Amino acid sequence: MNPAQTSPPRPVVRRRRFGWPQRVFSQVLLMQLAIATGVTVLATGLFLAPLSAQLDDQAMRQALAIADTAASPRVARDLTGSAPSARGPVQTEAERIRVATGAEYVVVMDTRGVRWSHTDPARIGRLVSTDPSDVLAGREVMEIDDGTLGRSARGKVPLRDADGRIVGAVSVGIAYDSVRDRLLAAIPGLLAYAGGALAAGALAAYLISRRLQRQTHDLAFSDISALLAEREAMLHGIREGVVALDRNGSVRLVNDEARRLLGLGPEADGRPLDEVLGAGRTADVLAGRVTGDDLLTVRGHRVLIANRMPTDDGGAVATLRDRTELEHLGRELDSTRGLIDALRAQDHEHANRLHTLLGLLELEMHEEAVEFVTEVVGVHRATAEQVTEKIHDPLLAALLVGKSTVAAERGVSLRLAPDSLLPDRLVDPRELVTVVGNLVDNALDAVAGTAGARVGVSLGGEGRTVVLRVSDSGPGVPRDRRELIFTEGWTTKALPAHGKRGLGLALVRRLAERRGGTARVTDGPDGGAEFTVVLPDALTEEPERLATLPGAIDPTNPVAPKGVGLPGAAGPETAEEAR
Repeated sequence: MNPAQTSPPRPVVRRRRFGWPQRVFSQVLLMQLAIATGVTVLATGLFLAPLSAQLDDQAMRQALAIADTAASPRVARDLTGSAPSARGPVQTEAERIRVATGAEYVVVMDTRGVRWSHTDPARIGRLVSTDPSDVLAGREVMEIDDGTLGRSARGKVPLRDADGRIVGAVSVGIAYDSVRDRLLAAIPGLLAYAGGALAAGALAAYLISRRLQRQTHDLAFSDISALLAEREAMLHGIREGVVALDRNGSVRLVNDEARRLLGLGPEADGRPLDEVLGAGRTADVLAGRVTGDDLLTVRGHRVLIANRMPTDDGGAVATLRDRTELEHLGRELDSTRGLIDALRAQDHEHANRLHTLLGLLELEMHEEAVEFVTEVVGVHRATAEQVTEKIHDPLLAALLVGKSTVAAERGVSLRLAPDSLLPDRLVDPRELVTVVGNLVDNALDAVAGTAGARVGVSLGGEGRTVVLRVSDSGPGVPRDRRELIFTEGWTTKALPAHGKRGLGLALVRRLAERRGGTARVTDGPDGGAEFTVVLPDALTEEPERLATLPGAIDPTNPVAPKGVGLPGAAGPETAEEAR
């Protein structure tokens, strides 16, 4: 057996890797420290570079000033009146000036470049080590140069006699080591200031990073990026509308569903909410001027449920749910229950009449039974005929007949005004059914249980405009509430099965306004309230007018346009002419 196969496996040693930190706090702190350190080093270097040049310039100007002082008429007279020597007057005066000023050397030379003074007496009488032609030509010289005494900052001036003639020159040097010493002496103080600035910057960076850490909840940049991606996917993927507002009430964010529900475009971003939505309940709910949970509002033809949550920065986030379909289902449920109530009332009444008829037959009162049946059938037929004579639309007529039965069971007299007349030319019968049903139901609720309860309905057409009036004998609507009752969500009734009320009158007004009409409430003739709804363009064109239009339908031949006969039909045109 191979020993290598029997040896136990070596444990995997994971080495700790020191890399770039992931937290926002750590990355920002390191970046700020690096920036502060770099700026400090750069500032220090930029300060030291001109400081060295400045110290050199100061040293050269100092040497030039000393040389100018040494180039006195007395030195010029001694230079021309004596010979160069270690004890001569020129050497003595030059040494005195050197000692007094702290210069490294003070050299006096003649026009040949021969030294008359030097710190080393042995060099007196010898030529200088640097070219004196510029200064002997009458120009002042400042320079940093190397000489017999090493590197120094030099200043040279011409030496003139009393007549102004150049008889020599004076060269003064200041040891460059002293200049370097001054520079090095300035560095500790400069570094101390730089260190203090760096420490202050590091402290500020730490405090800023700590605040950033609290605001970002100590997340990493990758986490923030992932959260942003998830946020975008969530906001634009959910089936609820989301509207975010800033502290000034301007739109900060609108997701796709909210744009669809509110009918907004990209231009809404950044604009005030009232300017985007206009005045109305929807803007009041989203802006927080109407408070509560699951607030109802109507936007266009949509019924919305809105909830608003304030944020820490003074803004808010509002969510919107489309309740249009659910509201329609709820109203259909209410309508179905109303139909069931009507059927139950009819069944109850029918059972009573059958019992009465059965009793008359058992008592062998056959003539009375015939009269009773004739009367009952005549009453029902009279009610249906009365409605259909005035209301020619079958849906609306059926609705009023059914409401009459429900009203009778609830002890309410439902009357159709004698002047009512509505032709069968409705553009959208279901729209008017909704309006009439809401208003009649509200009127029945208002008068139910009162003595002499009455509800009146008046329907008429004026051109293409439908005018509806529903009055009752109830308590009426106070003047200060006549606009409030048309607001979404406002109601005085108990909640129905679908959980929401306060939309019926709001939808009535919205339907009327969508057609350019009106819906209002006033005092009724029976002492209660009277609702008046005007619906322009709710009827189609009159048949007489349509008959005069090209291609209109001929009443005698509804299949073909007027003036075009069918083959084989009686009329002035033959089949061949029709073809």
